[in-house]
Amino acid sequence: MAPQGHAHRVLASLDGSQSALSSVAASWRRCVTVHGLDPERRAPPHVLSSAELRQARDGMGAVLPAAQASLDALFKAVGHAGCCVLLTDATGAPVDRRGEAGDDSVFRLWGLWTGVVWSEAAEGTNGVGTCLAEQRPLTIHRDEHFHTKNIGLSCTVAPIYDPWGRLAGALDVSSCRAGLGDMVELLRAAVLDAARRIEAEAFRQTFPHARLMMLGEPGARSSTPLLAVDGDDMVVGATHAARKVARLTDQMIQWGASASDLMAGPEGAGRSDLVEAERGAVKRALSRAGGSVSAAARDLGVSRATLHRKMKRLDLHRPSKDV
Repeated sequence: MAPQGHAHRVLASLDGSQSALSSVAASWRRCVTVHGLDPERRAPPHVLSSAELRQARDGMGAVLPAAQASLDALFKAVGHAGCCVLLTDATGAPVDRRGEAGDDSVFRLWGLWTGVVWSEAAEGTNGVGTCLAEQRPLTIHRDEHFHTKNIGLSCTVAPIYDPWGRLAGALDVSSCRAGLGDMVELLRAAVLDAARRIEAEAFRQTFPHARLMMLGEPGARSSTPLLAVDGDDMVVGATHAARKVARLTDQMIQWGASASDLMAGPEGAGRSDLVEAERGAVKRALSRAGGSVSAAARDLGVSRATLHRKMKRLDLHRPSKDV
């Protein structure tokens, strides 16, 4: 598409009926009406200083070191197709990247480089910025970009959340080569898989002594629904997806949330196999202990108070004597 034609198409999206047709058109409208951008703007991008880039990297916490192996594996899978891999912070600035040395000059020219800010407010509709704005996996392909200068790019991106469920940044595979349209679904699957592995690894590193449990399958989410559970069956951590599935908040985790309660689902939804298995384990422990809650708790590796809570939740009769 000719540059002038692209700018005309973008500005035509300000019409309310057209902006409702697609998420891309809605983003274009946001760029004009909220961010005050011009699709023909040719100013150089904002680039973080060395000190700002160090601060951005530090702000990634456990996510950056946990991402290294997945960045390597993702680049190994897509680098041959002329793609580079970017890991950004929540402002849209890449803090790490992978790319073929022979393509570095091209990628640097396009701004696909560490420290270049790709927020939607700065660069209009683009893979990283729009992914962060909408917090969902997406692809922005060539003339779906807002700025005319960026219509040669194709970007497939997934958001990444830190071990406390907060938006940490985005994982992006970008290319400036034509003909990647047929690869979009493959790229999307590869980016989603890598994003999940990064989140899971950061989560494991943050809760190294906890037992990890999964609340169902990830599905189309970029985040895996994982719980970190201590020896007393209490949730000490939850990923972004787990918080959404179980409607968990930081306050609920602080006050004490039972992993088994969450795995059982809403009241009235019926007992899960996990809960029935737990009921059997508690009954057997009580039987071996001759009805002693204290001894059964030691056998199960939980506190006496935790076992009492389990018995109440599982509707198990409390022994008349506790020796």
